[in-house]
Amino acid sequence: MSQEAEINVAPGALGSPLDGRLTAPPAAEAPETPAGLGVGGALRVRKQRSLWGNAWRQFRRHRLAMAGLIVFVFLVLATFIGTELYPRGIDEIDFTVTSGSLTWDHPFGTDSLGQDILARILWGGRVSIAVGLSAAAVAILLGTTVGAMAGFFGGLADSFLMRLTDMFISLPQLPLLLLITFLFRDALVRTFEERFGNGDLGVFVLIVLVIAALNWMPTARLVRASFLATKEKEFVEAARAIGATRSSLIFKHILPNVLSPIIVAATLGIGAAIITESALSFLGLGFPSDVPTWGRMLFDGQNYLELAPHESLFPGAMIFLTVLAINYIGDGLRDALDPRKTQ
Repeated sequence: MSQEAEINVAPGALGSPLDGRLTAPPAAEAPETPAGLGVGGALRVRKQRSLWGNAWRQFRRHRLAMAGLIVFVFLVLATFIGTELYPRGIDEIDFTVTSGSLTWDHPFGTDSLGQDILARILWGGRVSIAVGLSAAAVAILLGTTVGAMAGFFGGLADSFLMRLTDMFISLPQLPLLLLITFLFRDALVRTFEERFGNGDLGVFVLIVLVIAALNWMPTARLVRASFLATKEKEFVEAARAIGATRSSLIFKHILPNVLSPIIVAATLGIGAAIITESALSFLGLGFPSDVPTWGRMLFDGQNYLELAPHESLFPGAMIFLTVLAINYIGDGLRDALDPRKTQ
């Protein structure tokens, strides 16, 4: 035997209680629609937000970070694109307007040789920003590698790598930086001139490698601490229990969860690298005089501070704005990637 019952839950279908049908309650007695349900009882699913979506949402609320991002993007576009659009070259010499003040033809004035300062700032900004980005990338890569190996393997590897890190931290960075640049710059210039036809590329590589070699230690310590804390988590133990390899544990399970401090360290390292390159060029050990980096322009304009202060003012202002914008971006990223502040 089988029993059948006809169920009718359509709103407004008020049948007789004797005809065997289950009718819906009157509208006045109908239960309220639970939260999360749409019209007609349809389930309204809230779109899940990703980690980076939450980080960007939090980053946008940081006004100084957004201002820094806008300024930095503007400077990058101005230096890499504005050079091609600006009508004056960096080597155009006009002795009739030496150390000239600000005019419509020369918005930032001219230097002691009559060269347009705005053209040289736009061209030199590409070198200064490229040095900062490249040096920070190499330092982060080296520091992350050392810190990950020390934190994951522990034991003798941890002891050796951390003692090596302590040794590099104890080195006097600025004197060593000046010494290495002084000893090897000319040799690298000749080598790159012979092999690639561009001696300035040798100076670029030397400065990037030296800055990176003396600034990877904080990142290594930070990554090591993050690895030590993360490798003891339950999800890592579960991955190890099901037979995950060491490379899988490092690159798929642990490293993605420690990217937040690495990104912040990389952002702040760019500003430090730009300042270091500017200091080298200001001391005359960076790029040659025909490569107008911001630090080199400061070095060339220091003798004309009383007669033409704008020769040093504008390059210094570019360094100040770039580093300040990057620091604000770093502060915003630190807050945005902090899970305790995610809303």
